[in-house]
Amino acid sequence: MFSKSKINDPAPKSDAPASSPTAPSSSPASAPAAANPNEFKASPPKAKPPASVLSSDLHVTGNMKTTGDIQVEGTVEGDIRAHLLTIGETATIKGEVIADDVVINGRIVGRVRGLKVRLTSTARVEGDIIHKTIAIESGAHFEGSVQRQDDPLNPGSKSAPVQKPNPAS
Repeated sequence: MFSKSKINDPAPKSDAPASSPTAPSSSPASAPAAANPNEFKASPPKAKPPASVLSSDLHVTGNMKTTGDIQVEGTVEGDIRAHLLTIGETATIKGEVIADDVVINGRIVGRVRGLKVRLTSTARVEGDIIHKTIAIESGAHFEGSVQRQDDPLNPGSKSAPVQKPNPAS
C-alpha cells in the first residue's frame, strides 16, 4: 500500500529511476507523492548575480538604473541608481549618484545619496553628500556639504522641521 519515497534517499542523483531503462517513467505508487501540492519542496537558493562592470574604455551618456550592483571604471555623464555602486579609481561620474552602498575610489562631480557612503583615499568628490552613515579616509578630496538623513535615498525627504505650538489656539 505504501512505498518508500526516493526524496530522502542518500544515493547520488545519477542513480535516479529515469536513468534506468527498466524502471517505468512514472509508477502509480510514487505518483501521489510527487503530485501532492501540499508537499514542501525546497528550491535551491538563487545566486546573487555579479556586479555589472563598465570598463575603463567605456563612455556612457545617459542615466542608469538597476536594483543590482554596478562597478564603474569608465566615464558616465548622467545619473546612476543602484544597490551597490563602486566607483573605480579610473572612473569619472558627472551626475547624481543614488545607491544603498556607495564606495568611491574615483571622481564624482555631482550629488551623492546613499545609506552608506565611503570615500577612499583616492576619492575626488565635487558635490554634496547626503547619507545615513559616512566614512572618509585620509587623503580623500571632497568639496561640498555633508548632510545626514534617515532616508537619504528619497530626494523629497528632508529633515522634518520642528513645529512650534500655536499660542492662538
